[in-house]
Parts: sequence; C-alpha cells; structure tokens
Amino acid sequence: MAAQKVAYRPDIDGLRAISIFLVVIYHAHPWLIPGGFVGVDVFFVISGFLITKIVLADISAGRFSVADFYGRRVRRLFPALTTVLVATVATGWFVLLPDQYELLGKNLVASVAFAANLFQLTQTGYFAPTASENPLLHLWSLGIEEQFYIFWPPLLLLIADTRRRWLWISLLALLSFCAGLGALFGFKEWSFYSPVARAWELLVGCLLAAIDLNSRLSLRVPENALGAL
Repeated sequence: MAAQKVAYRPDIDGLRAISIFLVVIYHAHPWLIPGGFVGVDVFFVISGFLITKIVLADISAGRFSVADFYGRRVRRLFPALTTVLVATVATGWFVLLPDQYELLGKNLVASVAFAANLFQLTQTGYFAPTASENPLLHLWSLGIEEQFYIFWPPLLLLIADTRRRWLWISLLALLSFCAGLGALFGFKEWSFYSPVARAWELLVGCLLAAIDLNSRLSLRVPENALGAL
C-alpha cells in the first residue's frame, strides 16, 4: 500500500477553537452556555481521528514505530505540561492552605503519570474537595487521552490490515458506550473519569479516520461532512 501523508486540516483547528471557546465560557459563566462541557467530548473525537490517521498512515508506509509514537507524544505534551505544573505549584505555595497544597502535590504526581482522572476517582464523596481547591482538576481529560494512546496503537496494529477494521472499531466503541451508561445507574463519577467509559468518544474519531482513509468511502463522504459529524 502506498504511503499516505497526513495533511494539515484547517477545519480541525477550527473545531478545536470552537471546543476551547465552549469549555472556557462554560467554566467562566455556566449559565451562558450550560452545555459547554461538550467541547471536551469534541476534543476527544478530534484526538482519536488524528492519532488513528497518523498511525494508519505510518503502518501503510511501513514506518510505524511504537517508540517513535510515544516519543512524539512526550515531545508534544511535556513542554506545555511542565510549564503549567511549575506555574501552578509556585502560585499554590502563596495562595493555598497546607491541606490544599498537599492535595496539589498529589495531583501533581498523578498528572505527571497521566493518571489524573484515576486520582480524581479517589476524591469523590461527601468530603471531596471542591473544584476551586483543585487547580489541576482539568488534567483529568489529558489522563484519559494518554491512557487511550497506551492501548490503541497496539490494537490498531492488529486490525490495520483487516478489510473490516471499521467494524472492530465500531464494536469497541459500542462496548465503551454501554459502559458509559453506568452514569444512569448511580456510577456518575466512574462514567465521567474512567477511560473505559470515555473511550467511545475517541473511538468515534478513530472510526471517522478509518472511513476517511478508505478512498471509496471518502468519495461519498466529503471532509466537511465528516467534520460536522
């Protein structure tokens, strides 16, 4: 199979901008955009789409390397992540109470390990700290993405050459979506923070990428239509 280059997609950057706008306004003024949290879900879809296109393109070209993949992730994330963590810890030294600063330290360790979402699962309940006392709370979504990236490339390697890889992706997404329905049965925190319950959102993007890379289907589904989905 010929090598495929993943071209820059300005429409995806546009979706990112909309997502960021929704999330920022939601946190600043929840009454203004009550459903602004959906921006995080859109980000998950975008991440699944881009990562799958990159990995499948590398596999098709015979150049995929697990070490290179994770190396790129580290180089992309750690400079910005380190800046956020250092600035937050420095500011927290002056504005947080001792118990709040101790919580910040635990969040710091979890964030570096890309397990912030799993740590937040231990902070639920009656005596759970409020969001205002947890300045690194937002890194839960980064944890879910990185945990997904641990398992997805090896799985994608197994199904990359199958004719119906879209079917396998759809099945995985359906199973994850069913797990996420636990929110309806009293497992709201688990459904919110668990990578199992959230994986379907990334897998929707993965499915769109698999469709986009299929030339026969791509002719029927324009890029703008995929972006709208």
